[in-house]
Amino acid sequence: MTITVYSKPACVQCTATTRALDMRGLDYRVIDLTQDAAAMNDVTEMGYRQVPVVVAGDAHWAGFRPDMIGQLA
Repeated sequence: MTITVYSKPACVQCTATTRALDMRGLDYRVIDLTQDAAAMNDVTEMGYRQVPVVVAGDAHWAGFRPDMIGQLA
């Protein structure tokens, strides 16, 4: 399963999310929405207005969600 974390600099919830993924040994990639206009458009089209946005397979959510991260492990 591919995990993508859409993030912005200095985002506390983004850092908490990547730390939780690291603690579970999950591989992921981070996309900085301030550097990628196409990714920002994709996230907006999914209906999200806050970061982080995590896309894991068919699931996606916004914010720091340890419950959802736990289901990935």
